[in-house]
Amino acid sequence: MKLHYAPTSPFVRKVMVLLHETGTLDSVAIHNVATTPYAPSSDVQASNPLAKIPALERDDGPALYDSRVICEYLDARAEAGLYAARWDSKVLEATADGMMDAAVLMTYEKRLRPEAQQSPEWIQAQLGKVLGACSALNARWMSHLQGPLDMGQIAVGCALSYLDFRHPDAGWRVGNEALADWFKDFESRPSMQATRPPEG
Repeated sequence: MKLHYAPTSPFVRKVMVLLHETGTLDSVAIHNVATTPYAPSSDVQASNPLAKIPALERDDGPALYDSRVICEYLDARAEAGLYAARWDSKVLEATADGMMDAAVLMTYEKRLRPEAQQSPEWIQAQLGKVLGACSALNARWMSHLQGPLDMGQIAVGCALSYLDFRHPDAGWRVGNEALADWFKDFESRPSMQATRPPEG
């Protein structure tokens, strides 16, 4: 199998953390690509018509894309049980993916659009989604986050780490002390340390 990969993508990082946690990293060849919405990688587009990463080329079928699809496939292949909580795991992963979507849109707005064309209101609207999700996690999901490792936890950890990486002034910890304490422990896991994005 071959994974189309960029080290700064939080969606790719979800897959990489899963591979580390399940001890299956050696089963996947990592293909580093440079891709943006304005200049998509032809390699990625050949595997995913949407030209988004991650995309996983399989030996026994069409390529898989969307990080949730890839993660569930790899979890089933490894028989790791990271979706054992079923709907709770999936809802938590979907919440984290929504946070990543909003945070990545903020990044694109700041890094890819000329400053004169950037919309502070758009950035603030995306940040509002992120902060609302953090409040919900802190209020409703701490017992799940503190339970046995699952894909929801991995996704939330990657989402919060991406906020610190690209938006260190987002202020997501304010009023969310339980979530912040959980994340401090979670990001010390070897799988998180091994997949930290490079600066820049």
